[in-house]
Amino acid sequence: MAAERINNPFILALKAYNLSVEIHHHSAYQIVLSNDTPFTSTIGGLLFERIHGFLIKPQVPHFCVAEKGSINVLNIEPYSNVGLALAARFDEHQDSIVFNSPSETSTFFQTGKDTFDIYTLINALLAQLPASHFDERVTKIVEYIKANYAEQGITPQTFADLVFLSPSRLASLFKKQTGSSLSKYLLWTRLRQVVYLTLSDKNRSLTDIAYDTGFYDLPQLNKYMYEMLGMPPKALKHNSDLIQVY
Repeated sequence: MAAERINNPFILALKAYNLSVEIHHHSAYQIVLSNDTPFTSTIGGLLFERIHGFLIKPQVPHFCVAEKGSINVLNIEPYSNVGLALAARFDEHQDSIVFNSPSETSTFFQTGKDTFDIYTLINALLAQLPASHFDERVTKIVEYIKANYAEQGITPQTFADLVFLSPSRLASLFKKQTGSSLSKYLLWTRLRQVVYLTLSDKNRSLTDIAYDTGFYDLPQLNKYMYEMLGMPPKALKHNSDLIQVY
C-alpha cells in the first residue's frame, strides 16, 4: 500500500482526479499541487486561475476546480513539527502562498526538481526539519498509539500509566518534543487510517470503519473528518473514482 510509506501521522496525502469541490475550510495546513495541468482555485475570496499549486493556513476558506489532469493534496496537522515549520514560511498577514509554475513550487519547497511526485515533496518537508531525538517515553507512547489507535477507551491516564508519569507531566513532554498534543496525535493517526480503509476497501460501511478506527460512531467520525480535513468520509467513499490514496 503506497500510503504506508508516509511514516508520519501528521501528513495525509491524496491524489485527486478531475476534482471540483465546494468552498470549505479545515484545521490543517494544506498543500495542493499539480505538476501537469494548471487549475483554478478561490482562496480567501480571491480567484486564482491557471495556477500550479498553493499552501494555505488552517481555517482559510477555499475551493478548487481541477477538471483536467490531477492534483496532489497534503493535509498537515498544524501543531506538528512539520506544521510549525510551514507556519514560519508565511509573512505576518499572509494566509496563502500561490505557485504559478512547478519551478516556483520546487524553489519554495527545495525539492531540487521542477517535476516531482508526492514523496519527493514529503521527503523535502521532512528533510528541512532539525534532527529529532525523542525521549524514550515519548517513543513508547508513539509506538503504543500506532499499535492501539483503534481502542476507544484510551485516556490521558492510559498513556501516563505506560511511562510512569503524571498525565500533566507527560502531556507537557509530548507536546514539547512533537509539537502536538497527545489527543491530536491520536486523532490524526485514526484519521489517516480512516482515509486508507475508506479508499482501499470500498465495500466496508463507513459505520464499521468508524468503529474499527477508534471512533464511537459515524457522527463522531464525520465531525472530526470535516473539522480536520474539510470533507466527510462519504466524500471519499462516493467519489472514490476521483480521489485515491497516493
